[in-house]
Amino acid sequence: MAKITIKVIPKSSRQEVKKTGPVTKVWLHASPTEGQANEELVLVLAKHFSVSKSSIKIVSGLASRNKVVDILGINDPS
Repeated sequence: MAKITIKVIPKSSRQEVKKTGPVTKVWLHASPTEGQANEELVLVLAKHFSVSKSSIKIVSGLASRNKVVDILGINDPS
């Protein structure tokens, strides 16, 4: 299991995952209302790390741009 610190950039024109130092930045199309950005974040991370959506859990930061995410099935990237 890997614990990753994420910074989400919602309402972006692109969808991208980029590691910048200790933080992974994720650009999303969705707006941060009604959990839309969190849902898209799980989809984007699942595709990026080639794991199922159920392997990804947002541990903290559900209502914040800064999140901590657990991903099962990959080794800690740090």
